[in-house]
Order: sequence, then C-alpha cells, then structure tokens
Amino acid sequence: MLSIVLLTTAGKQEKCMTQPPLAFNEPFVADEYIERLVWRTPGGGSRGGPEAFDPKRLLEEFVNHIQELQIMDERIQRKVEKLEQQCQKEAKEFAKKVQELQKSNQVAFQHFQELDEHISYVATKVCHLGDQLEGVNTPRQRAVEAQKLMKYFNEFLDGELKSDVFTNSEKIKEAADIIQKLHLIAQELPFDRFSEVKSKIASKYHDLECQLIQEFTSAQRRGEISRMREVAAVLLHFKGYSHCVDVYIKQCQEGAYLRNDIFEDAAILCQRVNKQVGDIFSNPETVLAKLIQNVFEIKLQSFVKEQLEECRKSDAEQYLKNLYDLYTRTTNLSSKLMEFNLGTDKQTFLSKLIKSIFISYLENYIEVETGYLKSRSAMILQRYYDSKNHQKRSIGTGGIQDLKERIRQRTNLPLGPSIDTHGETFLSQEVVVNLLQETKQAFERCHRLSDPSDLPRNAFRIFTILVEFLCIEHIDYALETGLAGIPSSDSRNANLYFLDVVQQANTIFHLFDKQFNDHLMPLISSSPKLSECLQKKKEIIEQMEMKLDTGIDRTLNCMIGQMKHILAAEQKKTDFKPEDENNVLIQYTNACVKVCAYVRKQVEKIKNSMDGKNVDTVLMELGVRFHRLIYEHLQQYSYSCMGGMLAICDVAEYRKCAKDFKIPMVLHLFDTLHALCNLLVVAPDNLKQVCSGEQLANLDKNILHSFVQLRADYRSARLARHFS
Repeated sequence: MLSIVLLTTAGKQEKCMTQPPLAFNEPFVADEYIERLVWRTPGGGSRGGPEAFDPKRLLEEFVNHIQELQIMDERIQRKVEKLEQQCQKEAKEFAKKVQELQKSNQVAFQHFQELDEHISYVATKVCHLGDQLEGVNTPRQRAVEAQKLMKYFNEFLDGELKSDVFTNSEKIKEAADIIQKLHLIAQELPFDRFSEVKSKIASKYHDLECQLIQEFTSAQRRGEISRMREVAAVLLHFKGYSHCVDVYIKQCQEGAYLRNDIFEDAAILCQRVNKQVGDIFSNPETVLAKLIQNVFEIKLQSFVKEQLEECRKSDAEQYLKNLYDLYTRTTNLSSKLMEFNLGTDKQTFLSKLIKSIFISYLENYIEVETGYLKSRSAMILQRYYDSKNHQKRSIGTGGIQDLKERIRQRTNLPLGPSIDTHGETFLSQEVVVNLLQETKQAFERCHRLSDPSDLPRNAFRIFTILVEFLCIEHIDYALETGLAGIPSSDSRNANLYFLDVVQQANTIFHLFDKQFNDHLMPLISSSPKLSECLQKKKEIIEQMEMKLDTGIDRTLNCMIGQMKHILAAEQKKTDFKPEDENNVLIQYTNACVKVCAYVRKQVEKIKNSMDGKNVDTVLMELGVRFHRLIYEHLQQYSYSCMGGMLAICDVAEYRKCAKDFKIPMVLHLFDTLHALCNLLVVAPDNLKQVCSGEQLANLDKNILHSFVQLRADYRSARLARHFS
C-alpha cells in the first residue's frame, strides 16, 4: 500500500492510504470496474449515504489510481516483451532440432531400404533352396513309402503278416492307410499271376473295414464324438464309408420314437443330429440329408400307409381327414427341416420326399373328394326332407317345362295344380350351414392337396357340386315348390308364405356369396376358371331372381285378390248412399278398416322379408296396385252428399295406410285420389274451381268427369251445366 503525503491549506500534512488496483475479472467491463472503484473509495457514495459525498477526494483517488494503473501497465509490458524474446529464441532452437531429426530419419530410412532388399534377397535364396530340397526329398519320401509298401506286399506274398502295424490292434489307423493303398495297387496287377495275393489283400481290406465300422459303432454307443470323428476320417477312403453312415443313421433312431407324435419325434431327432453331425463327418450335409431321406421313406411312409389304407375303401370322410392331416403335418415338418444345411437345392429334395410318400394318394384325390362331397351333400338334403316327411317331387326340365315357365312369366297364370305346403318353405339354414361347411373343408383340402397346376380345375369341380346341391337341389327346389304353392289370385284366406321363402333364400344366398368370395376366389383368382365361375354364379343369380320376381308378382296379385274379397264382402251400396243422411255416425266404413289392417300386415311382412332397394321396389308395386284397386272400387258406387263424405274419410284412411309404405309416389297417388273424392261433395258452383286446383289440374278431364258422374245429383241440369 502506498503512503501519499498531502499538504492542506492549513499547512498540515495528512497521510492518505490509496486503494490498490482492483482485480481484473474476465471478461473485463470498464463501467463495472469504475463502479466498484467508486464504492470502495470513502466519500464516493451518494449524498444521502452515511458518509457525505466528496468529489475532490474521489477525483484524487481517480488520479492516483490511474497512475498506479499506468505503472502496472509498464511493468506488464516489459514482462511481455521479455517473454516474446524468450519464445522466439526457443522457436529457433526447436526448428534447428527438427531439421536434425529429419536428417537422422532420412538416414534411418535409407538403412531400412537396404535391410529390406537384403532380406528379400535372402528369402529368395531360401525359397530356391527349399524347392531344391523338396525336389530331392519328395522322390526320396515316395521311394521310402514305396519300399514300405513293397515290404508289406511281400508279407502278403509270403502269407505271413509279421509287421507290428498289422498285429497291433492299437495301430489300426496306420494299418487301414497301408491296406487301402495296397488295395489300390492290387487292382492294377494281373489276375492270373497275383490272384492269391489280391485275394489276401482284399480279405484284409474287408477285415479292417469291418473292424473300423465296429469301432465306430462302439464309439457311437459310448458317445465318444472325437473317436467317431477319427474313425470316420479313416473310413472316408474305404468303400464301406456309406455303411458307416448307415450304421450311424440306424443307431441315431434307436429310442427316438417314444412319443405318440412321430412328426414331432422326427423333428427333434433331426435337430439333435444336425448339432452333432458336423463334429463327426467331413460332409455333414450329405449325412443329414440321408438321415432325413431314411426317416421319410421308412418311418413316415409306413406310418402314412398304416393310417390311410385301413380307411381308404371303408370310410371316405375319415380317409380325407387323415390324408389332409398327414399331408399338412408332413409339409410342416419339411418347413422345419428347411433351416438345416442339406445341400444346394433342399427345397426340391424335400418336395420329392413328400411326393414319394403321397403320390399314390394324391393322384386320385379329387375323385375321392368330389365323390364324398356328392354323397355327403345328398345325405344332408335327404335327411332334412325325411325330417319333414316330404317326398321331393321331380321338377321337370326340357321343352315343355320351359314353355310352361315362359307362359307363366308372361301371363302370370298358374299352370298345373297348386300344392298345399302348409306354410313350409323347405329352406333350412342348418342344412345350408352343413353344406357350406362340408364345401369349405373340401376347398381347404383341395388347396393343400392339389397340384398347383390342377388347383383351379379341382376347385371349380367342388364349386359345381355346391351349386348343384345348394343352389339347385335346395334353393331352386324350394322356389319351385313355393311358386307351385302360391294360390290363385281369387283364392280366399290364402296363406301367402312365399315371402318367407324370399327372406330365407336371400339369407342363404348371402352365405353362398360369402363362401364364394372367401374360399373359392383365392384358389382361382389368377386362372381362366375365374371367368367361368363368375359366369356360372351370374346364371344362378339370374335364374333365382327370375323365379323370385315371378313369385313376388303372383303373391302381390294374391294380396290384391284378398283385398277384393274383403271389399266385396264388407262394402255395401248403402255405405255411400245411406237411407237416413242425418243419422250417419261412423267415420269410415268397415270394409276400409279391414282392408287397411290387411295392408298394414302385408307391408310389415314385406319389410321383414326383404332388404335394401328390394323393399322399396316391392312396396311401390304393391302401393300402385293397391291404389288401382281402391280407384276401381270407388268407381262402382253412386254417392250422396253424406256418402261422398264417407268415401273421403275412407280414402283419408287409405292414404294414412299408404304413408306406412314410405314411398313418395304411392302417397302422391292417394293424395290425388283424395282430391278426386272431393268432387263427390263439392258444391256445383265450385266444381270448376276445384278441378283447376293444384292436385287436379294435370289430370285428364275424362278422369275428373268419371268421378263427377258418381254423384247422385249428377243428372240435375244445374250440375251438368256447371261442370260442362
């Protein structure tokens, strides 16, 4: 800390202690630094503080502080210059040292190149020397080996094997190598001179081969994988190597089939062998493939034959189920085996194995399938008709029947006697479900068991059987029976059950269409059979729709006939021309009440029997005919003033009934009819005004005139004058 002596005006000296420079914080901000300096200085605060503000003292502090900073700056600058000089000196020394190191590195690199060239030269010499040594050693080794073989060959010539390699059982590997070579040499010798020695060598070859196979078998039973691998490597050059593989495969399967599921056992066996075979044989994929072939051709084939032959002729249903199940499980096993290494084309290999097992069963599969499906479908239908105590009547075909059908469609005349079915539709969803279930299973078996090239054709055959028994023998028969059961239009209290037939046939056909899309289409979608199936389906639909239309049309006629009977029985002439006009208390006639009740019942039945646009179509047709009936019925009577009011009330009730149809056209017809009935009661002077109204303006004048003529007072000159 610096001590500064100040002379005051009074001549006194004061000793003032200046503050040292503040620490420089990073980053440096001048304003903050000055602010901190001010607050440290006595008298540097605000006027309201504890110590009065002293600007002179603050200025003096600033001047002194600036001087201190300048001194500090000079000191630091000198230090910086000194450090820069030192840094430049060290940089020069470092650069000089780097140059010296580069020179040393170049010298070392040159020495390395010289050493590398020398090593290459020496290596070349060594290789050349090695080649020369090998050229000398190889013939020598061959000569030594030939000498040994000649020595062993002489022992066979002498008939006495003295060498330790043949007498010591522990040297069976060396003996096998020697006898294998001698056996090859013996093959080249002339038979007449060396027949005896060739026979001895062959006998020893066979004995050693048997010993090796026996050793392999014993090692396998003991589970000694290393010994098995060693023996298999020796046997690899013997003819009996394949027998070694056969022994291995046979022993692998001992105790492997202990469960009830032979397919699961086979999969576990192959998986276990796959892990082991690579540690034993040099060609594991061949050995594993041979094992799989053995499993398929012996175990699986005998199992499949046992399961299928016992029911092939006696029980077609069980035979087809077993065939499908066995084929499926076999292909699933094949899929599991695909993950193993079986060679280059394992897909073809496994496919051939499967084909070898099932070829005799798949050749005539579709004949068995279609034969069973026909008999099963016929039995389901017959069982149903027997439960109904119904004997199916034959539905004729040919020219006469076709002519009758065309006449019936065009004239709506019932040709032939009507059949009383007592309200039975002869349609059963249970029967349909059974037929569709049988066909579904047939499609599934067809998909699995058919050759890909035959699949569309086989699926089409199954489809034709479904069409025959479901669509023709059941639905079409029910429609024909229903048509024959529709009474004539003049029958009274007839049971109009054909709408029940329509409802059930519609439901059944939806099920048929669903199976067509879900189970048949995937099998034929990419084949020419698709168009053929669609055409056949279209023909069936059109045929059924034609019969349904005919039956609905005749049923509507019967409904109208029933309404006619009600009107004829209940409507009286005095209803619209009462004797006492002042004592009429009813709001509408009894005939109207009964007709409306009947119509509402039929409308509800139609709505329950059909769906979609068919409901509106049939209701519109019924509504039009209903309107025509009421229109023609009203034309039969003469109306007094009060009778005309009753007619208006009846038509209003008919119109209320027509609202249940929810068909705008039908409601419009009855609105117009209601407006026409107003002509029966309107005052003569207002007839022209009413006829030119919104609802009647567009009607033909003859129609208006016909209603006016129904008035009891029409003959009066006044009414005729007003209407004309």
